[in-house]
Amino acid sequence: MKKLFVWAKEMCHKYRSVILYLFFGGVTTFVNIGIYWLCFSVLGIPNAVSNALAWILAVVTAYVTNKQWVFESKSWEAGVILPEIGKFVAARIVSGLLDEGIMILGVDILGFGGLAVKIVCSVLVVVLNYIFSRFIIFRDKK
Repeated sequence: MKKLFVWAKEMCHKYRSVILYLFFGGVTTFVNIGIYWLCFSVLGIPNAVSNALAWILAVVTAYVTNKQWVFESKSWEAGVILPEIGKFVAARIVSGLLDEGIMILGVDILGFGGLAVKIVCSVLVVVLNYIFSRFIIFRDKK
């Protein structure tokens, strides 16, 4: 049992950023899906507008959690955060356009349920955003 604990601890340390990214990616996905559902299903806001509002709030959530806890980019100096925010928003625009395109195709054109398409799409977006964040935005500058 002790060996299993030691192994698990080593794996958690080794894959810390991936584990934290998945956790906070889940939080961000929850924000994205929750805001989309609230806007689209409860408030009756059109699909594309609901999805865009959800995306904006998810991007803000993702930047703060990724910067602070996942990739530990601790500096809040303008010289650090301005390039980070620029790259982060650019990467999120790419994944956001993919998200929007899939939502329009799946919901408006093919007629699938909005929430089902949103969940599938969110998985794809989380993977793409990790790649952008890990290797482009918050990469280790050492």
